[in-house]
Amino acid sequence: MPYPMFDRSRLKLRPLRERTHDLDLSSFLQVQDIPLPFDHPDLPRVADRMVSAHRRGRPVILMMGAHLLRVGVSRQIIDLMGRGVVTHVGMNGAGPIHDFEMALVGGTTESVARYIRTGEFGLWEETGRVNEAAKQGQRDGLGLGEAVGRMIEAEGLPHREVSILAAGFRLRVPVTVHVGIGYDIIHEHPNCDGAALGETSYRDFLVFAQAICQLEGGAFLNFGSAVMGPEVYLKALSMARNVARQEGREINRFTTAVFDLIPLDGDIRTEAPKTDPRYYYRPYKTLLVRTVQDGGESFYIQGDHRATFPNLHRLIIEKLNNP
Repeated sequence: MPYPMFDRSRLKLRPLRERTHDLDLSSFLQVQDIPLPFDHPDLPRVADRMVSAHRRGRPVILMMGAHLLRVGVSRQIIDLMGRGVVTHVGMNGAGPIHDFEMALVGGTTESVARYIRTGEFGLWEETGRVNEAAKQGQRDGLGLGEAVGRMIEAEGLPHREVSILAAGFRLRVPVTVHVGIGYDIIHEHPNCDGAALGETSYRDFLVFAQAICQLEGGAFLNFGSAVMGPEVYLKALSMARNVARQEGREINRFTTAVFDLIPLDGDIRTEAPKTDPRYYYRPYKTLLVRTVQDGGESFYIQGDHRATFPNLHRLIIEKLNNP
């Protein structure tokens, strides 16, 4: 190509042991921990829809931004996977990075403000092993999530009990990773192979789309993903409905729930006009309005994920224990 490209061989990487982590295992909740106080009138209804879908053998799909992992609720997510309630987990590209680092060294998350000043942000040797997992996954015909989960589990990383990816590999619950090239720190590394990331992440997208094909009567939850979650879901749902329509089926009656920090006032089940800034908030128009307008229902729960997810988990366990 005629344009100059950055020479990655000039980069200097440092070991993770020299990095100051902003998050470690001490902040991760145990499954039995009492959740922070949180009350929302729709939270029990979302829990009820999830349990009802589980009992009828319908999917419950959790799409998450990496912030949900960083607030320390991995054990609660893994518990619901193990109980068969959560049948699919989707992550953005940052998810496996934090998941892998926690499993390896019991710490993750660096100060961008500190390390960007010295040109060291993201350039940590061990984290590049996620790229190696992607290459092996490409060779073995795996998706990115399964490839990283397999590596964590096969190598017996010391803190793998908090790894959602390793749990997915053990439990045979798909954990898919939906990557945007250039978004994540592993894309800085000299060993990054764009073809491997693209192929394995695209396989994950197709696995996700197949899960959406079964969404009738199920539930889809989007935790803290303002762009990736609703956009990946939107395309997958269109693909699923295209095939379903040819087969004389519908995918219309299901539950969606958005959990986020942004306040949404007024009627959130009617699309905002383009003159309203909320129109451009994708979870609102995609998950709360457009994709459920033919028979589904939607909920919006505003709150800190460290409070919302543990309380959702608590309600689900109570309903499972009291049929």
